Amino acid sequence: MIQHKNRSGSILLFLSVFLSGFALAAAFFVYRHQQAQFVQLSQICERLAETEPEMKQSLLQVLKQYRDRAGWTNKESEFLLLYGYRPADFRINGQTGLWLIIGAIFLGGSLCLLFLFFLSGRQKRRRIEELTGYLEQVNRQGAANLIQQKEDDFSMLQDEIYKTVTSLHQTKEAALEAKKNYGDNLANIAHQLKTPITAASLSLQLLKEKEPSVYVEQVLWQLERLSVLEEGLLRLSRIDSGSLNLEQKQVDIYTVLNLAADNLSELLEKKQVTVDIPEHGCISICGDMEWTMEAFLNLLKNCMEHSEPGGTIHCDYARNPLYTEILVWDEGEGFAKEDLPKLFQRFYRGKNAKEGGIGIGLALARSVFELQNGVISARNLPDGGALFEVRFYSH
Repeated sequence: MIQHKNRSGSILLFLSVFLSGFALAAAFFVYRHQQAQFVQLSQICERLAETEPEMKQSLLQVLKQYRDRAGWTNKESEFLLLYGYRPADFRINGQTGLWLIIGAIFLGGSLCLLFLFFLSGRQKRRRIEELTGYLEQVNRQGAANLIQQKEDDFSMLQDEIYKTVTSLHQTKEAALEAKKNYGDNLANIAHQLKTPITAASLSLQLLKEKEPSVYVEQVLWQLERLSVLEEGLLRLSRIDSGSLNLEQKQVDIYTVLNLAADNLSELLEKKQVTVDIPEHGCISICGDMEWTMEAFLNLLKNCMEHSEPGGTIHCDYARNPLYTEILVWDEGEGFAKEDLPKLFQRFYRGKNAKEGGIGIGLALARSVFELQNGVISARNLPDGGALFEVRFYSH
């Protein structure tokens, strides 16, 4: 900071010295010009007095009037032009050289200023490039040590950037650690639930065989819900802890949609709902076949639950230079308006949610898509029905 102030003071000192020198040179030129004019006018008058002695008094009187009236007028006289004389014929000795000296001083000072500004601008550009490169390195590799430079205009900015990046990196590490701990805890809870749920289910199955009862059926149904919840928690815990390693292979869209529909074939047949999947040739994404199928299965299941018997679930897909788009929609009543902002939140059950759901399917689908550079959105169709729109962006 002190060096920055010293450098700014040096520039101001240089400017002051240059302008003062230029002002002194200009004053000196005016003084010398006036002296030269006076000497030349005196010589002309002396020659006139020597040539025509009787004109001496008249000449002195004219000079006195010229001085008192400040040259009579600012208009240039053309008297000598009538007799063929030009201003160059009465050039004041030394004036041209003085002009050259002043011009050289001004030109030299200007070049020095331009050179100083050029050096300052180049140094600033270099420092900006260094700081930009550092931020790019942080984005690629995480926080890194910033090479300390000598004090300059960007020293305070450099310090603040380093502090901010270090703080953000520490915050990110703490958040990732907390997320991992959350995922591990969720997995532990799910595993702890699995054993008693399995034991209770077996006991109730035996009780059902010996003493059938509607109460036993109800408890079995609730245990089945708990089992689904436990499986969902295990899957979410793997995503949250970062332990879910997705394959990166070419996944054909037509194939993955048909696999998802096949896994729902019994429920679809029971509900009397069909799935329409057109074939548009080889359109694929880079991802994990098993988990992508699981995500689309949840979308198809949601559409099935909101379709009337005899209805159809429609699918479509296409690719453009930016992304691959997959659409899944039904012919049902659509989403409630208040549900749209919360559809993909965990454990959220919408206004028209069917009984038995636990609110994990859509949240799980979104997480899987996002891990594969995809996004999902939902909206209602103008003519009725709910539509899911999934986009996988190119890497």
